[in-house]
Amino acid sequence: MKLVYGVKDKPKFGQVLVFAFQQLLAILAATIAVPAIINQNIEAAHMSQSAALFGAGVGTLVYQLFTKFRSPVFLGSSFAFIGSMLAAFAGGVSMSAGYLGLILGAAMAGLVYAVIAIVVKIAGVKWINKLMPAAVIGPTVAIIGLSLAGNAVKDAVGASDALKWVEYNSDLSAYVMNGKGWIAFLCALVTLLTVVLCSVYGKKMMKLIPFIIGILAGYLVATIFTVIGIATGNETFKIINFSLFQNMQWVPDFSFLKAFDGNYNFGEAGSLASYILTIAVAYVPVAFVVFAEHLADHKNLSTIINSDLTEDPGLHRTLLGDGVGSFAGAFFGGCPNTTYGESVGCVAITGNASVITITVTAFMAIVAAFIAPFVTFLATIPACVMGGVCMTLYGFIAVSGLKMVQKVDLEDNRNLFVVSVILIAGIGGMALRIGQVTLTSIAVALILGIVLNLILSRKEKAE
Repeated sequence: MKLVYGVKDKPKFGQVLVFAFQQLLAILAATIAVPAIINQNIEAAHMSQSAALFGAGVGTLVYQLFTKFRSPVFLGSSFAFIGSMLAAFAGGVSMSAGYLGLILGAAMAGLVYAVIAIVVKIAGVKWINKLMPAAVIGPTVAIIGLSLAGNAVKDAVGASDALKWVEYNSDLSAYVMNGKGWIAFLCALVTLLTVVLCSVYGKKMMKLIPFIIGILAGYLVATIFTVIGIATGNETFKIINFSLFQNMQWVPDFSFLKAFDGNYNFGEAGSLASYILTIAVAYVPVAFVVFAEHLADHKNLSTIINSDLTEDPGLHRTLLGDGVGSFAGAFFGGCPNTTYGESVGCVAITGNASVITITVTAFMAIVAAFIAPFVTFLATIPACVMGGVCMTLYGFIAVSGLKMVQKVDLEDNRNLFVVSVILIAGIGGMALRIGQVTLTSIAVALILGIVLNLILSRKEKAE
C-alpha cells in the first residue's frame, strides 16, 4: 500500500507526539484488559493495569532494539497467555509464588522463541515460506481480524451491561437492546463514522489521526449522555464511569516486587519442582501457538510496509525481540507481550509506518504509567467508543489477509481447499483444550492449513 510515512521516515516532533498518542489509544484497551480479566478470575491477584502498560512500553523498546528499529509494531499484553497466567496463580501456592510463576512462565515462553530463532538463523526462512505459503498465511491473517469481530461488536453495543442475548430459534439469535444499549450503539456509530470520514475525506493531519478524532468525538457524545444521566439520576444515560478517578493508582505495582519479596509457600517437599512443571506445561505449548500468530502478524505487516520483515531485519530478530520483550512485559507487569493487531491496523489505516512513532509510543506508555489521572482518563473511555474504533482496526486486519489470498490461484483445488478449511475452522471458532493448554481457533486453523497444504503438496510433486 502507499505509505504517507515509511519505516525510516521522521515526522516533525509535534506530529510524532500526536501519532504516538493515537497508537497508545489503539493498543490501550486490550493491554489493560488482560490484568483486569485475571483480577476478575483470581480475587486476590490485584494485578496492576498501569504496570502492564509500563511492561508493554519496555517490551516494545526491547523488541525495537532487537529488530534494529525496522519493524513498526507495538507489543501489548497477550490474550493467548491468560489461561497460563491463571494456572500460575491457581497452583495452591501463596500469592507471591503466583507472581513468581508469571515471571518464570514468561521466561520459559521466551526461551521457546529463542530456540526457534536459532533454528531460523541456521536454516533460514525458506522452509517456513514453503510450510506456510500465501494460501496458508493469507486466510490465517484474515481470521485474526475476523475472530475479533465479535469483541468489537459486543463493545460497540455495550453488551457487557446493556443487552440480553435472545435465541429466537435454533438458527437465529440477536441482541435485544434496552435504552442504555441504544445509547452505547449511538456513541459507537459516532466514533466509527468520524474515523471513516476523517480517513477518507480528511486533509493532511486529519487523515493521519482519525482514531484520535473519532475517540474524542465518541467520548464527547458519551460525556453529554453521562452528564444528563447524573443530572436526572437516570442510570440509562450513564455511559462513562467517572468514579474511577476516586481510586487512582499513582505508582505502578510491579510484578517483580511481589515475586521476589521472599514470601514463598510451596508446601510439602517436592512441591517446588511440581509447581515449575505446572508452569512449563502452561506456558511452553502456548508459546508455540503464539509463534504462529507472530509469523502471521509479521507477514501481514510486511505487505503493509512493502518490505519482508522475515528477511530484513530477519525472522530470528523479530522472534528474539518478541520473546525477550514478552519476558520484560511479564517482569514488570505480569503479562507476557505480543505484537498487536491493533497496532498493525493503525499503521495500515493511517499509512504511517514510521518506527519513530512506535518508539515514542513506548516511551509514552512508560511515562503514562506514572501519571494516574492520565491512565485513569484512558480507562474511562467507554467500551462502546473503543468498539467503534476496533470495527475498523479489526476489519483492516481481515482485509489485509484477504489481499494476500488474492495472489493465490483459487482455480487450483489444492489452494481452494487449504483456504476454505482455514477460514471455516477459524471463523467457526474451532478452539481445542488439551489438558492445561488451549489451542485458539487461529492456531487450530493454521495447523489444519499447514497439514493439508503439506499433504496436497506431496500430491503436486507426484504429478
